[in-house]
Amino acid sequence: MNKSAVQYPWFKREDMDGFFALFQNNLADFVIIAVSMLGMGFPKEIVFGKVIPGAAIAVLVGNLYYAYTANRLAKKEGRADVTALAYGISTPVMFVFLFGVLLPAKTLVDDPDLAWKIAVGACLISGLIEILVSFIGNWVHRHIPRAAMLGALAGIALAFIAGEMLFKTFEIPIVGLVVLAIVIVGIIGKIAMPFNIPASLFAIIIGTILAYALGQSSFAQVSEGLGDLGFYPFIPTIAAFEGAALLFTTMTAVLAVLVPITIYNAVETMNNVEAVGTLGDKYDVRECMAVDGVGTVLGTFFGGAFPTTVYMASVGSKWMGAGRGYSILNGIVYVFAAMFGLIAAISSIIPISAIAPILVFVGISMIATAFQANQVKYFMAVAIAMLPYFANYIMTRFNSDAGEVVSGVSEAIVPLGQGAMFSGIILGAITVYVIDHEFKKAAVFSIVGFILSFFGIMHAPEMSINAAPAYEIGYLLMAAYFAYYAYKGVRVMSEPGMDEPIVEEKSG
Repeated sequence: MNKSAVQYPWFKREDMDGFFALFQNNLADFVIIAVSMLGMGFPKEIVFGKVIPGAAIAVLVGNLYYAYTANRLAKKEGRADVTALAYGISTPVMFVFLFGVLLPAKTLVDDPDLAWKIAVGACLISGLIEILVSFIGNWVHRHIPRAAMLGALAGIALAFIAGEMLFKTFEIPIVGLVVLAIVIVGIIGKIAMPFNIPASLFAIIIGTILAYALGQSSFAQVSEGLGDLGFYPFIPTIAAFEGAALLFTTMTAVLAVLVPITIYNAVETMNNVEAVGTLGDKYDVRECMAVDGVGTVLGTFFGGAFPTTVYMASVGSKWMGAGRGYSILNGIVYVFAAMFGLIAAISSIIPISAIAPILVFVGISMIATAFQANQVKYFMAVAIAMLPYFANYIMTRFNSDAGEVVSGVSEAIVPLGQGAMFSGIILGAITVYVIDHEFKKAAVFSIVGFILSFFGIMHAPEMSINAAPAYEIGYLLMAAYFAYYAYKGVRVMSEPGMDEPIVEEKSG
């Protein structure tokens, strides 16, 4: 067959199926971003005039590029059945940025505009890191234990997503508990909803109806939502650079979130591209990771504050037989939706009580995934990696008064909460390597803990030299202790096998 003669269509019938599946995924992310930020106290001018347009630009750039790579692959292999990769806001990373970057920044600086700039700066740095990780991603993936990485992310999920949103759910219990019941039945119990409506959509519909019927939401919000329809121009901004500067000075606690969550995002892209490759469409993983980073960076120049990724939905699109048209259409539609206020209108009408229980599920699913993705023997490592974010949550609730307020509970709450992501990863990694009796690696991570403490990246309010002396000494002593076992050898105690669950369900 003459490969150059193969006609790869711009659009085909199957692209409509792929488009609606991807559109629903992206729409949910955009609405959650808007509703959550409005609930945190960010003004509409920032949410709909800067953040949403910036996200739309990132989505457009990525989708157009992946349509291009699909066409390139189709011509290279002489096939017309190539499917473009699905692309958009990374959902797990979105929640980390919402509740691990935006919310703490807003709480600490008490200024929505400055908090937005910090988040945009964080997003810029995240995009640049992902471009870098495209060259060294495999090495990083091999050397940071999965249990440590996912455990630290699960800490954010427990404190700032599942926990915080459970509080919101119980603030309006009649609405919140009904929606939570639908989420448990439809999403966790996997029971079909009426007319086969997706459970999350059904939960939002019922929650919204209840909220208005019970007077918990005012019908004035509908008028307000329709009033949000309008023109929102895409205006370039340099806010990312101001925000990035703050991250390296007074906001190091937020900076600590970026490296691990960006690595997670890069690995998500890697896994999803490889999954599509098993179905026949083999794309360059490193190129895709770099494209995600570039799309994220370009979005920040228009106010975007959320990193992007290749979706797992790419596999579904491949099964549907979609081509490149669905990807192009998705990017264009979101630009128009952001520009003319459609997302603003939907976000104003839907009450937070209808969204919060769904976010509770998102949080607990992230926690469950942290355990499910690891062998049973690493569960202890996952658990200890989660704990620093408990301290971080308490710390951020009391802002600059945290030290005085919580001193009666424990003076360690504030320093443990500072740089919680790094603390979680280090403690988790040390635990993993001790479990595996790789004491040299445990010692190395202890030394990393010393270095991060020395420069104030964790256990300190700001970066400086010799920022946390007591913690520095503690990590050095840990390193020496593990080094002793590395060179002396260990005597292994007799224990139950931990590669399998300790308790097995009996049949019969």
